[in-house]
Amino acid sequence: MGCLFLLLSGVAPRLALALVWIFTNLVDRAFAGFLLPLLGLLVLPYTTLFYVLAWSPAGGVSGWGWFFVAMGVLFDIGHSAGGGISGNKRYR
Repeated sequence: MGCLFLLLSGVAPRLALALVWIFTNLVDRAFAGFLLPLLGLLVLPYTTLFYVLAWSPAGGVSGWGWFFVAMGVLFDIGHSAGGGISGNKRYR
């Protein structure tokens, strides 16, 4: 089941985050409110997903967790930039 989730999160991070939010309480543990995870779902899905998965109830995100959150930021930037580049090529 874990490998299937990893494949899903690589292909569709918004869907994976939505499924984590619906079927587990991990998003509620990582965030206090509703607005910040919703914005993360819309704008930075990889970063939000990695933050939720790296969250530890004992002390938040620490150590290697911040590395994965930073990787999520890079994935989001690459995802956005890749979409813009391919869109420009399509309409030339």
